[in-house]
Amino acid sequence: MKPGGGDGPHVFVSDLERPELRDEDSHHLIRSLRLRPGDSFTASDGAGSWRVCRLGSGPHGVPEPAGEVVYVEAPRPRLAIGFALIKGGRPELVVQKLTELGVDAVVPFAADRSVVRWDAERAARHIQRLRQVAREAAMQSRQVRIPEIGEVAEFADLSAQPGAVRADISGSPPSLEHPTVLIGPEGGWSEAERRQLGAIRLSTSVLRSETAAIAAATLLAALREGLAATS
Repeated sequence: MKPGGGDGPHVFVSDLERPELRDEDSHHLIRSLRLRPGDSFTASDGAGSWRVCRLGSGPHGVPEPAGEVVYVEAPRPRLAIGFALIKGGRPELVVQKLTELGVDAVVPFAADRSVVRWDAERAARHIQRLRQVAREAAMQSRQVRIPEIGEVAEFADLSAQPGAVRADISGSPPSLEHPTVLIGPEGGWSEAERRQLGAIRLSTSVLRSETAAIAAATLLAALREGLAATS
């Protein structure tokens, strides 16, 4: 559910009772969107609650609450996508699009055949950036929850999650009985990983890793929202 069902400005704040804007969000509303004192927008705490606010006077436009706090129940089941580490800026694309589609958790992981490896320093830097991407994408798509961006995990840990499956061209059709989907690396799944976990099929084509992640999120979200029927 989007706040107010509208398409106006939307931001995240840490406290809906005493909302304050981050400097970059204030700049976006005032400088980029040209909001004036008294103009309305919606603010969310990123955990399911939101309210209408008005832009206050002053150079930083401190928000003034103008509506009741509304809480939106989290959809069920919780959707999670794990993706094996991939090159360049593609992880940012994955996180951005999965956030827009309403996925609840996104977790990068190291697979047996992963080409990309992040040491502790790189992992911390990348995860921080991915969390910022998720926040921005949730704001743009007017979400009331910011998805969880997990620390880099191991395949064995993710495969132990209830309902977890691999994405594989030889798998079964997607189902909400399997709300956690793991996307393999460019080199494909190892035999050990194939034996360890069942699979769902996202397409009759071989997909790039980032395409597979977006396809999995689209199919699961459509099933959860009743936009696609189960067979």
